[in-house]
Amino acid sequence: MGLQPVQTVNSILPGYTRNPYATDRVTAGSSGGTAAAVAASLVLVGLGSDTGNSIRGPSSHQALVGIRSTMGLTSRAGVFPLSILADIAGPMARTVEDAMKVFQVIVGADPDDAVTAAAAQHLPQDYAAALDRNGLRGAVIGVLHQAYERPTTDPEIVRVFQAALEEMKRAGATIVDPATVEGLDELRRGRGAGPCQGFKYDLNHFLAARGDQVPLKNLTDIVKSGRFHPNNRDRLDSADKGAENGPESAACVADAAYRQQVSDAVTKTMDKLKLDAFVYPTWSNPPRLIGDLNTPHGDNSQFYSPTTGFPAINVPMGFTRGDRLPAGMTIYGRAWSEAKLLKIAYAYEQATHKRRAPASTPPLQ
Repeated sequence: MGLQPVQTVNSILPGYTRNPYATDRVTAGSSGGTAAAVAASLVLVGLGSDTGNSIRGPSSHQALVGIRSTMGLTSRAGVFPLSILADIAGPMARTVEDAMKVFQVIVGADPDDAVTAAAAQHLPQDYAAALDRNGLRGAVIGVLHQAYERPTTDPEIVRVFQAALEEMKRAGATIVDPATVEGLDELRRGRGAGPCQGFKYDLNHFLAARGDQVPLKNLTDIVKSGRFHPNNRDRLDSADKGAENGPESAACVADAAYRQQVSDAVTKTMDKLKLDAFVYPTWSNPPRLIGDLNTPHGDNSQFYSPTTGFPAINVPMGFTRGDRLPAGMTIYGRAWSEAKLLKIAYAYEQATHKRRAPASTPPLQ
């Protein structure tokens, strides 16, 4: 499977995964095949893995609800690693309620994933109680322009998002616009050492832990095998030739410190503005045509939630291009605030009913 969120999910044998809302369009990331199946009503719900985009992006492109949890609330045991610092698994579904029901099952501590030890302090929690149609009344929501404004942001996306803000206001929310994370631009410019690039370390340890259960034992074996889509060759070659940075390496220690600084800045801003959540368009541009690498891709999911480890939920907010191509809104909050984010997402969904089934697939009976 391809990992290119700006292209589409693809495989050497069956070819491209197509967006059921427009079969000439991409599905947005490495969980896009699952998202397409859910959107087309082939299955009720699906699980995706999200390192930078691949729950929320496919959900946005295909009018689904997708939940990326707080780091440590759900286990990553068995998830093929891309970056242990950011990898998270979570549900994609056609409604907030369906996504919540799967989420309720997968949260909690897992001895096979040490990061989930923190979950015990925040559970048990009945997420069904968050499904309140009046959940936007009294909510304070900040518009995070830093997440989506760029020279190539599509005006139709902005129009749909502005309409969503007005709909939240009518449902009782207070909108803080803009809500700016203070000091963030300076932090990003002064990052210094850069990301830890731990893919090689994470993958080699993941494969080694499985012993004879897997035929290839490390990244070098994978590169030599050639058993991957050609689009991924350059990145795999580069990672194999690079350093095997573990969590104690200088680069990863510096990266952890940077992530904490960003988390602190986000929390400080939310506290200062008394926000329950931030919102922004999940993508700044509509789904690309398959094979188009020239138009802006517009992915807004790679930074905030993956860097901080804080939760984010995508919910459908409408359509662009002649009311044909889905657009999603991200609801992003503090660590362990999933119940609050679900409450906002459910209330917005119930107030607007933005999702509709794709015309390319048969209706549910």
